[in-house]
Amino acid sequence: MRTVRDRIRHALSFEIIGLMLVTPLGAIAFHMPMHHIGVVSLVGATIATAWNYVYNWLFDHAMVRIAGTVRKTVAVRVLHAVLFELGLLAVLLPFIAWYLGISLIDALIMDIAFALFYMVYAFVFNWGYDRVFPLPVEEPASALGMESAVRAD
Repeated sequence: MRTVRDRIRHALSFEIIGLMLVTPLGAIAFHMPMHHIGVVSLVGATIATAWNYVYNWLFDHAMVRIAGTVRKTVAVRVLHAVLFELGLLAVLLPFIAWYLGISLIDALIMDIAFALFYMVYAFVFNWGYDRVFPLPVEEPASALGMESAVRAD
């Protein structure tokens, strides 16, 4: 399992590298000044991080109330991901449209592009991170003194 320090390094490097990539790429793709896309990207990353915390807290509480557990089936995980993205979209869409002075349709297209970028980026980043900073080798349970007790009756 990763340490707290490693998780902080992971989160910070993910956001910093992501912003360094998405800002110039977004400026080129949408023909907008880099500083405007930079502000949208930075605000979007900040809101996404806060929303991730709040959303997961709310979702887990709802799961306990409805199902009595936070264990998620594949269907619940799909619902979880879709509702997360819809909630983030509801917050970011008006901000993007307002800040950049574009229509809601153009903001929707931009937001979808950002979401697709981050989906691919997250896959590549996490694969690379695991190669550069591999998980520590965990000892088998028996080496940790957790083996089952054997009784000879």
